[in-house]
Amino acid sequence: MGQPVAVTEKPTSIPGVVRFETNRSLTGMGHERFRSVLDATQVTPSAELARRLFDTGRVAGVHVYGNIITVDLAKGFGPDGLGDIVANLYQYWKPGMAPPSFEDFAEPVAEVAAGGGEPAAGSGGDAALSEAAKRVPAHLLERSRLARERWKTTREG
Repeated sequence: MGQPVAVTEKPTSIPGVVRFETNRSLTGMGHERFRSVLDATQVTPSAELARRLFDTGRVAGVHVYGNIITVDLAKGFGPDGLGDIVANLYQYWKPGMAPPSFEDFAEPVAEVAAGGGEPAAGSGGDAALSEAAKRVPAHLLERSRLARERWKTTREG
């Protein structure tokens, strides 16, 4: 499940360097250079791809510009399997993985609908709040309570 990425491996004139072209832009109009896994700290598609490529132990450097990935191979290694890493960048669930079921998410919703739970601090005596509502800051709960009171007042009068 996820977005398939079409990858074309292109040879270069420099030994030990391989280029991949994809049908997805990874950086927009910017260049991103990763000399080691320590350079790939951002939360971007290109940084994630660089981390995955460095994890193979066969890559010495990665440069990404738009939809072109240039990989400097470590000495003695070839590009075998690196194209698959690029192609699977946006694959969230792979064969053998079980996605979460509807029941995993339905239970908290049923609790909220039933109004279960304990009153949160600052609720001002309102009906009991769910566990999710307990995570709302107290000043927002108070603001909501006051708005409900104003609404009830205008509706009655």
